Amino acid sequence: MTLGLTATACGSDDGSDSGDKATDGKGKTLTVWIMEGTNPDARPFFKEAEKAFQKKTGAKIHVEYQQWATAQKKFTTAIEGGADQVPDVAEVGTTWVPQFAETDALVDVTDEVKKSGLNDDLVEGLADAGTLDGKQYGMPWYAGVRSIVYRKDIFEKHDLKAPTTWKELQSAAKTLKDKEPKMIPFPVAGGAEMFATPFIWGAGGELATEQGGKWKSGINSPEAVKGIEFYTGLATKDKVSPAKVNTWTEKEVGDAWGKGEVAMSVNGNWTPKAIVEANPDLKGKLGAVPIPGQSGGMSKSFLGGSYLSTFNTDKKDLAWEFVKMLTTGDFAAKWAEETNYFPGQNSELKKIEAKKDPLVEPFAKQMLEAGATVPKTKAYGEIQASKVIPGMVQSILTGKSSVQEAADKAAKDMDAIFAKDK
Repeated sequence: MTLGLTATACGSDDGSDSGDKATDGKGKTLTVWIMEGTNPDARPFFKEAEKAFQKKTGAKIHVEYQQWATAQKKFTTAIEGGADQVPDVAEVGTTWVPQFAETDALVDVTDEVKKSGLNDDLVEGLADAGTLDGKQYGMPWYAGVRSIVYRKDIFEKHDLKAPTTWKELQSAAKTLKDKEPKMIPFPVAGGAEMFATPFIWGAGGELATEQGGKWKSGINSPEAVKGIEFYTGLATKDKVSPAKVNTWTEKEVGDAWGKGEVAMSVNGNWTPKAIVEANPDLKGKLGAVPIPGQSGGMSKSFLGGSYLSTFNTDKKDLAWEFVKMLTTGDFAAKWAEETNYFPGQNSELKKIEAKKDPLVEPFAKQMLEAGATVPKTKAYGEIQASKVIPGMVQSILTGKSSVQEAADKAAKDMDAIFAKDK
């Protein structure tokens, strides 16, 4: 699998092209922060990347591995400390980009992306996630999206088809409840925010909207409430999701898949491989399909991942060359293969989709045609940290609130946080 653009657009894939003044890095060392915990061991990959970059520029690379759980605070502290505290290059989660960009810590690379011929090929949802006020702050490195994973063998056993509408999803789940009583037909995971959002978007709702530079929650709109009602109703009315699932996060859903307990659920494109690794008996028994829209088509699904961004240091030109090398060409291909995530370029995603891998193509289609992002404001990070949406879903699942009451409370909580974001 070859990902990335041609050597003409980006320089040769091995990094040997040295015709740019920015590639003069002899005697310099770039400090690079990379997240640890969601990907395989990245050390061999970066040793190879450093060798190629040193051949191209003469510069060395010093990689410091960070934990996702503590990285945001570490970034914030470093940014407050000034240019000598921040890395030259860092992996930045897409939902963090607005927060860091607003502090002027990140470099605006809009012109560099255009000069490299990359801007027209970036996946729209990913490009949008890293763009603030028309300025792009880094390059998409890898991404993931959620669709529906189902037990193909179980569906065939009961003559069921993969759902293409919400009604079909509901009907299949109810049939599975009757026919496979030992399985969870469709977990409504109360702790998994990104399981609920496709149904909000799919009903025409929005998490929040921006007007005049100010954000306001949209989660209690009639459209959003309709989506929330359908999603939670699968548990509260149709009983296809047992009470033990009410607080589950994506991790617990994944664990249940590994035990062979789940028949169908929302899952990330990186999960089928992990499910089979946890339970080899499931090899060849999984299927995938985009999250269906209400009456057909696709509901939007959160498209997230990581950017490689350059920080405002005295080596930002050299840093950009390193970012470009890793996010295009052979290194982008190698990273995609090792991590099972998707690249951030339409042309390469279409190549993956064209391979017709039944456990990859539906996710690629979802990402290309129905990827969505959360509100681009640092306040939304606090909303996520406060677990506003999971709290809303859980209050409905446990019967503490009606759908409208829970949505109204969530909207009030979101607006209070937005109001602090001056």
